[in-house]
Amino acid sequence: MFLRRLALFLLLVCTAVATAAPACAQGLTQTLQPVPVRYSDGTALTLEGLLIRPTGPGPFPIAIVSHGSPRDAAERATMTPLRLAPQAQEFARRGWATLIVMRRGYGGSGGGFVESNGACDNPNYLQSGERSAEDIRQAIRFMAQQPFADASRIIAVGVSAGGLASVALSANPPPGLAAVISFAGGRGSRGDNDVCTSDRLVAAFGVFGRTARAPNLWIYAENDLFFGPELAHRFHAAFTASGGKAEFIDAPANGKDGHFLFSAAIPLWTPYVDRFLTAHNLAPRKTLIALPESKLAPPPELGERNRQGFADYLAAPDHKAFAVSPDGAFGWKSGQRDQALARQLALENCAKHTQKGCRVAVVNDTPMR
Repeated sequence: MFLRRLALFLLLVCTAVATAAPACAQGLTQTLQPVPVRYSDGTALTLEGLLIRPTGPGPFPIAIVSHGSPRDAAERATMTPLRLAPQAQEFARRGWATLIVMRRGYGGSGGGFVESNGACDNPNYLQSGERSAEDIRQAIRFMAQQPFADASRIIAVGVSAGGLASVALSANPPPGLAAVISFAGGRGSRGDNDVCTSDRLVAAFGVFGRTARAPNLWIYAENDLFFGPELAHRFHAAFTASGGKAEFIDAPANGKDGHFLFSAAIPLWTPYVDRFLTAHNLAPRKTLIALPESKLAPPPELGERNRQGFADYLAAPDHKAFAVSPDGAFGWKSGQRDQALARQLALENCAKHTQKGCRVAVVNDTPMR
């Protein structure tokens, strides 16, 4: 597993080189982190979380990463914080104690789904945004109590519905909220370039802007098929016209659907984030925590032209599996709830590209013989 490999690498370095003591405090740790919460109505439950942070006692500033919401409601139960581990890792490398939290109704979190927009012709985006934001607020409350955390510097990072939730949080901010970073923020997309009563969503951004004072960074790709450029700029205009502070980035097109830029284009968005954090005195480290590169060789069946696919697999989060066929076709799946499901889906993806059968060649970072 990629962070287990990282931990072993740092242990070997620290053991072998006595003069490397300062560097030994510059690793990362990853922990499946249950988040106990209690809401204002007295409801107590546990949210599923994944914590990635620098090693050492800290204190480290806090980053909360919030996921999106799939168009297909059935997919909510299959979601896991592992899917956002590579993105969260980028904030941890920059010195943030970073918690990915699954909101109510998603993955292994307790409680039912509370974020419904309502009917497509009469959506309540204010309510759904505020309810989503409450789960982020609860996660911040939990993190603020940890001995390694600096609760005076907090950022909320969200993608899609998680981006809207983070913006909503800034309208009623918890103590210490210093900034919001929203990737393709929005809600209510039911198909490509089809948002339920989009004027209501624009209006919700305007309402959030009335009381939001923390600086925001909003990043939207040119070819976002959920919230295209024209609509995204309307969000921004409404938010800033009512008093909100948000820097808007028109990112270049990425892949078939730029809505997935947060996951698919880390090298593209990290410079935007670095500039924003530095401009607001929110850069805890001057240098990134380095990560070791995997030395795992690709399966022998894999041709030269498909080697990049294996490199992409190695960079993806656990639980994952890579399948390959005798003719060099391949398929993989990552960020699953367990290894068995990752193996099954990898085989299914591989079978789409060949009629010669597939085998699972690698599970996480372990070759299968």
